Amino acid sequence: MNFHTRKWVKPEDLNPNGTLFGGSLLRWIDEEAAIYAIVQLGNQRVVTKYISEINFVSASRQGDIIELGITATEFGRTSITLTCEVRNKITRKSILTVEKMVFVNLGEDGLPAPHGRTEIKYVKDQFQDEASVE
Repeated sequence: MNFHTRKWVKPEDLNPNGTLFGGSLLRWIDEEAAIYAIVQLGNQRVVTKYISEINFVSASRQGDIIELGITATEFGRTSITLTCEVRNKITRKSILTVEKMVFVNLGEDGLPAPHGRTEIKYVKDQFQDEASVE
């Protein structure tokens, strides 16, 4: 799993206990997962269909730098399934795991549409594809 996105936990991200508010973290995860799905499927029209159990395993406090790791685990005809882990950047201690997130690819009509993808596409491969088209 690659960890690309990093967030700095600031005072506005805290709950009354002084730890990272789960809602803030879930917003970050959903946004990062949607971006990942968009890049993988090559379509900006994707929607979150399902998020499995969310397992908070440790807390994060103000000043912590956290990182989000997301990877595709399955490609359906119109969907992509992802898994996610959030960890402390410095200590590498896991903060949260999400076993399964499903995003659906939509057509211009707003209905599920086949995406034709079957495997993870890495950035290095995307640049090679673009160079071969020119």
